[in-house]
Amino acid sequence: MTRWDELSDAEMELLRATFWSAGVSRHLLAGRLGYSRSKANALASGLLEQGLLEEAGLQDSSGGRRPETLKLNGALGVVLGADLGATSLDVAVMRPDLTVLAHHAEPADVRAGPGVVLARMRTLLGRLLQECGATPQQVIAIGMGLPGPVDFASGQLVNPPLMPEWDSFSIRDFLAEDYAAPVFVDNDVNLMALGELWRLQRALPNFLVIKVGTGIGCGIVCHGEVYRGANGSAGDVGHICVDRSGPRCHCGNLGCVEAMAAGPAIARMGLEAVQAGQSEQLAQCLAQHGAITTMDVAQASHNGDAAANAILQRSGNLIGQMLASVVNFFNPSHVFIGGGVTGIGPQFLASVRQSVYQRSLALSTRHLEIQYAPLGTRGGLVGAGVLAMQETLRRARPA
Repeated sequence: MTRWDELSDAEMELLRATFWSAGVSRHLLAGRLGYSRSKANALASGLLEQGLLEEAGLQDSSGGRRPETLKLNGALGVVLGADLGATSLDVAVMRPDLTVLAHHAEPADVRAGPGVVLARMRTLLGRLLQECGATPQQVIAIGMGLPGPVDFASGQLVNPPLMPEWDSFSIRDFLAEDYAAPVFVDNDVNLMALGELWRLQRALPNFLVIKVGTGIGCGIVCHGEVYRGANGSAGDVGHICVDRSGPRCHCGNLGCVEAMAAGPAIARMGLEAVQAGQSEQLAQCLAQHGAITTMDVAQASHNGDAAANAILQRSGNLIGQMLASVVNFFNPSHVFIGGGVTGIGPQFLASVRQSVYQRSLALSTRHLEIQYAPLGTRGGLVGAGVLAMQETLRRARPA
């Protein structure tokens, strides 16, 4: 195992900076850490000799000798990542620099309970490790995201509305049967926020990531760190009320934005449009497949179906209504939207933007950018790797 406890604070700080920089020269590391070039060189050389860093090729020259880039050494071991959504399971084996070595995704149903879902995840992770020629003993850390409120300290879900059987279930104890590595568990949208933060190399200190899928959640990055709140429930925006006369949410309240604008609500509105005789295209989908999905509504909208257009506009407007309040409160520089809705297309995004800009204060939106999350469907899995490495490097020897 890695000898973290034998390293100095300065060495650990340089390892953390290298991880967050995704390939960086010694000169740039010195600037980011406020070290002299000689100190950065000495630290990097020592870590190279110990096999904790490795050289990763030459950068472009800015005049003079081309600098060598550094990254965490793949010989340190591997990281396991798992992104569990309400209807999907995404797992991967990664290098310490988050290069994916093996990956698998498949449908899943969290309502089946932790025993069934985690047993399948255990099987998949074991299979992926074998594909990479790695062993459980080589696992540095495990990161996992779940679609519900997580007490980050204990790594357990607390009264999750979508998955009640998971309440207080110890995922760490379950995985400890196979792995001695530390296990870090967080809300799935917090992982998406971590993934975008890593992609940006912490260049944006204050932004939001909104996930719109089966549910709606928000990852908050404040001063360059994911903000979880006092107990881990920060960002649970899906249960903000947008219509007191709206339908009952699975949380028990009326008019939650999640119940009115998330993926299942879009599909439900599509079915209602068919029943009202408002959409011939969606009626054909229902006749062919026996059900209507969110993507059926999106495709009908792309084909010019007026009812489908109205459904997507309504959903985007309601999410924008909720988001406007959050923007006024937090004043982020960017809002990245991810989850299943990213496949809907530009009309949905335009509706969200229009609603936010209409309802937010001018100062809050003066420089605000709202766009789909660049990492797309990979965001949660990348974030799982980020969580595993960040917490391992952070807890190994606190700075």
